[in-house]
Amino acid sequence: MKQKTTRQTYLDKGFVCLRKFLDAREIAICQEKIREFIEGLIPQLPRDHVFYEDRETLSTLKQIQQMQNHCPWCDEFMNGKPRALAEELMGKGVVASNMQYFNKPPLAGRPTPPHQDGYYFKLHPPEALTMWLALDEVNEENGCIRYVSGSHRDGLRPHGPTGTLGFSQGVTDFGRPEDLSREEVVHAAPGDLLVHDSMTIHRAEGNTSASRNRRALGFIFYSEDAQEDEREKEDYRREAQRQQEGKI
Repeated sequence: MKQKTTRQTYLDKGFVCLRKFLDAREIAICQEKIREFIEGLIPQLPRDHVFYEDRETLSTLKQIQQMQNHCPWCDEFMNGKPRALAEELMGKGVVASNMQYFNKPPLAGRPTPPHQDGYYFKLHPPEALTMWLALDEVNEENGCIRYVSGSHRDGLRPHGPTGTLGFSQGVTDFGRPEDLSREEVVHAAPGDLLVHDSMTIHRAEGNTSASRNRRALGFIFYSEDAQEDEREKEDYRREAQRQQEGKI
């Protein structure tokens, strides 16, 4: 019954939060493995897989892409509990697309603009989900996620340039009364997992804390039925690269 309720919540709202998806031991292992990844592997990664708020200040690391391709532990971890949950929520087989690291460093982490992940993915049909695993306590002070409940049923909204590294496109008409009235603020503790449909509008404020990070892992899974539009994907990649020149 609990699993059915979790899936139904996800289908109805376009997102769901699973408290204590990882227990204390599991999250401690996860935090240590990510520390090892950051300290040992970042110099070997492609430049466009690592983003900083300030490239000259290593403590402002904000995003790492495609971690599963560079670390056996990351690949095994992503294809364990997260993949099983993705298949349960989508009701079909999935393809593991991307494992990511996110942070909003203290006083440096900037807001994440309202967006739909599906705009970036360029999938037909647009069947995908994103998971967000908290590694720190997250609330309004350090930039918790805000979801527009039910927005996954409203189709793809217009997007335009944001100037935000790592989130180059955002919903251009966000802020309508129906957006704000349905927006839900979700706090998270280490080990909590948030999951949202690729069409669900979401955003986050910046980190205004003087000392608290806002670290998390992201997992992107495509439906086994979804196909990338290679032309659209390449057009988006070129535009994102143009916007990021000198920033990564």
